[in-house]
Amino acid sequence: MGGRSLRQRLLRDAPQRTFILRLEKGDEVMEALASFAGSEGIRAAEISGIGAFESALIGFYNLEAKEYDRIPVDEETEVLSLLGNLSIADDEPRVHAHVSLGRGDGSAMGGHLFEGRCGATLELFVREEPGELRRAADPDVGLPLLDL
Repeated sequence: MGGRSLRQRLLRDAPQRTFILRLEKGDEVMEALASFAGSEGIRAAEISGIGAFESALIGFYNLEAKEYDRIPVDEETEVLSLLGNLSIADDEPRVHAHVSLGRGDGSAMGGHLFEGRCGATLELFVREEPGELRRAADPDVGLPLLDL
């Protein structure tokens, strides 16, 4: 990670763990979340957060083409909302997140989050769920979907 270090605190330990994470300027959010989930042994969780990005890469899934249209965001934005989950794919933590980003002119944009470089700060709640969420390839959609 590019910043000083991931700061975290356990807010609740039972019946399910809830963490608050604070990323620092330059940290990459997807890497930080996957690393955190691996180190804490989290196999299923809900993620939510707010803060700022100095840059991001978001996407919109084109179902017909079965691929993402990638949208670089090369400007500072407010993270109005970051929502997602942590699951397991190929025995590794998998982060699936979407963001709404506010621009300096008050307009907004959003989509699937591929990369997000933390701006001033990013505050995230990670609420662990019991059990495990696994992802499996779905050939009709072309994505690894939750295997329910």
